[in-house]
Amino acid sequence: MYIVDVMEPQDTATDTPKTSSVNGGEILINMGAMIKNHITSIDKLSDEAKKFKEMLDDIFANNPVYVEHDKAAKEAAKLKTATKAEILKQPQAADLNNKVRNLRSEIKELKGALSDYLQEYARLSGVNEIEDENGEVREIKYDAKLIKKFNPK
Repeated sequence: MYIVDVMEPQDTATDTPKTSSVNGGEILINMGAMIKNHITSIDKLSDEAKKFKEMLDDIFANNPVYVEHDKAAKEAAKLKTATKAEILKQPQAADLNNKVRNLRSEIKELKGALSDYLQEYARLSGVNEIEDENGEVREIKYDAKLIKKFNPK
């Protein structure tokens, strides 16, 4: 269900704006109800998926061939991790690893700042596109998420 706030055309002779067909309060109430319904649906589906995942995990756990292969894979992963740690003790590998970490950290900081700049640019300009240095037009996209707020009791 989508709610659209459509403004009726203004009477150009009198220049008096007409009211919208649905007022802002109703839209807000309807949006709140839709959000709550979606949260409930997501929670129910997540619980159902969790239940099915547990059932599937039980099937795997009761299959002796899978259990044997899983154990072998875990041993191989431990061996791989130990080998990687030994290699990272070499000066050249350690130096490159630090450079990669530093660059990733810098990229993360720059992306955070860029996100803030884009949000402010979109707010001030009223557009959701920007042209980069190469002439490529890029769209500003937002990804809103809902997280539970910690409520100490």
